[in-house]
Amino acid sequence: MKFKKLVSNLGVQIFIAMFAGIGAGFLMKENANMFAPLGELFIKLLMMLVIPLISVSIISGAASLGRTKSAGKLGLATVAYYLGTTVFAVVLGLVFANVFKPGVGIDLSAIQSMFERGEIPEATAAPGFWETVKGFVPFNPFEAFATGNVIQVLFFCLLVGLGISTLKQEKREFLSKCFDNMTEALIWVIGIVMRVAPIGVFALMADAVGTCGFDILGSIIKLLVVYTMALIVHTLGGFSLTIKLFSRTSVKRFFVKMLKPQLFAFTTSSSLATLPVTFEVCEEELGVSKETASFVLPLGATVNMNGNAIYFGVVAVFFAQLFGMELGFSHYAAIIFTATLGSVGSAGVPGPCLLIFAVLLSANIPLEGVPLVYAVDRLFDMMRTTVNITGDAACAVIVDGITRGK
Repeated sequence: MKFKKLVSNLGVQIFIAMFAGIGAGFLMKENANMFAPLGELFIKLLMMLVIPLISVSIISGAASLGRTKSAGKLGLATVAYYLGTTVFAVVLGLVFANVFKPGVGIDLSAIQSMFERGEIPEATAAPGFWETVKGFVPFNPFEAFATGNVIQVLFFCLLVGLGISTLKQEKREFLSKCFDNMTEALIWVIGIVMRVAPIGVFALMADAVGTCGFDILGSIIKLLVVYTMALIVHTLGGFSLTIKLFSRTSVKRFFVKMLKPQLFAFTTSSSLATLPVTFEVCEEELGVSKETASFVLPLGATVNMNGNAIYFGVVAVFFAQLFGMELGFSHYAAIIFTATLGSVGSAGVPGPCLLIFAVLLSANIPLEGVPLVYAVDRLFDMMRTTVNITGDAACAVIVDGITRGK
């Protein structure tokens, strides 16, 4: 019975499919390319959901952030902490990727056949500062949606969400519920797509290994190590420092008590599923007031995604290095802007990190290499979710200390 339940778990299925794909690619060599259409179809299904998902998520998230103004000091402290740590997380990811260069040294000729156009795309020239700023604002929002201009879509949806937060309560709640329901509907669609994820992952891994060999897998391991180091520094460094400076809770006690929700988050890969456990630990074991916990933690489970932010920064630079792109100021600005808003708009549920497409598009980084990381995204997801819920709890103890007097 336990074995049957274990095998029916989607995460287990994806891991099995990943290793099966590696085996198929190793045995079939170039013939494993026959599975490529299945992998491409799976990626296309995911791409189909990117613009709709980030649109409704950003509007819903921005509306929630706007409503925190009524919470006074509590709301301001919460929003400041979430946004500040998210920006720091993105920058940290960019720094680690530039220092350790996980994408440098890969033989692109080995993965040439993975690209639909038959050649490695070349980056366009980076625009200047004002061109970048003007590029954030859409001349026609509908055109931005139609062409998939992610930066402009995010900017427009952010303003719409903030506009909704200023409406009278009845109108605001009606529109917020509409977008919340649309988000739930899209999550249902993602669930349907994810039913074929094991097939897609098998096809992607078989094609990647059969075409490219194990050198590519080695590069992914390097990326995983760099990402893990960034998560550790952010968690044990950033969170520990803010807890020590702004809360009444000792750092050691915080991490000891947080072990239970961290393990739960690691296994479920869901901030929302972990929320009851985080509530219990924060209120009963870390002494956070019910008022603070009930405000900070649900908001954090939907808009505070530091682990995702680091992931966006590291992976964006990884692919830029893979394709030999020189990232300039405009590229980094686009990555930080999109990754920050994307992290705020990320749904707190397990599944593929669709917003990596948006981050790459915003900096004109080719998307063709995404299959290289998608197959192991579940492992990335488990780690980033653990960091996400740790950040939620850290914010709760800090805000509680500030509002009640440290």
